Amino acid sequence: MIIQSKNFSLKQIAESGQLFRMKQIENNKYSLIAYEKYLELTQLDECTIELTCSTKEYEDIWKDYFDMDFDYDMIVEKLKNGDDTFLKKAAEFGSGLRILRQEPFEVLISFIISQNKNIPGITNCVTKLCERFGERKEYIDNSGNITVYYTFPRPETLANASVEEIRQTGLGYRDEYVKNAAKAVLQKEIDLEELKKSKNKDAVEKLKSLHGVGDKVANCVSLYGLHHIDAFPIDIWISRVLEDVYGNDFDLSKYRGYEGIVQQYMFFYIRNKAKEKTG
Repeated sequence: MIIQSKNFSLKQIAESGQLFRMKQIENNKYSLIAYEKYLELTQLDECTIELTCSTKEYEDIWKDYFDMDFDYDMIVEKLKNGDDTFLKKAAEFGSGLRILRQEPFEVLISFIISQNKNIPGITNCVTKLCERFGERKEYIDNSGNITVYYTFPRPETLANASVEEIRQTGLGYRDEYVKNAAKAVLQKEIDLEELKKSKNKDAVEKLKSLHGVGDKVANCVSLYGLHHIDAFPIDIWISRVLEDVYGNDFDLSKYRGYEGIVQQYMFFYIRNKAKEKTG
């Protein structure tokens, strides 16, 4: 099926750092695994996306996943017309970004894994974890071609796995954190669906009760997994922006209610500018 959106760039979303199971398979074409489904998406032009799913599947899963009911253009225009030169450039550069509504447990485990790793490293670990502990499935396209994929592991699977088994997926010291987080979710010590309904501040504090989850990971989970778009994760890239661009005097209160979207534009812009400099 075909969808139209002014603010929907597959390339930007795939490189946004908020998900690790979306990859480029051809020019302007990407695959995505989420909610135990496999999807292929093609950027036909700046505002047109083709998805390999039925209208019903789109309405049931992907419309919400891609946050299609939120007006991102309103935020982009507000920032472009504001008085902050850096954010003007960042919003224009990353105008195709969206804060996805991902499965909370996947985000929790993925960002526990993310500590002290770059995006390729995180992607590699998540892939191995899914292949080892996820469910093997097949996607068959209209031509009969079969793509094998693996779902994200369920909490009970990781909770019942040994630390040694988890370690074999290359997680290093994070293996124990992953197992303990899975146990906490399974035993409802952490109720991710309930945390969706809470305030960002309360969700972050609850998430930080997990061993191995600090401010950055908790805020990432709150933003990308619980869709609290007032969360503002601070990683090395955002720290660099806050220090180098704003002299550690950035007034976040100006963007109340959509701080996480501002963060995403900042992150994407500064990271890509750094890549351009290094070639």
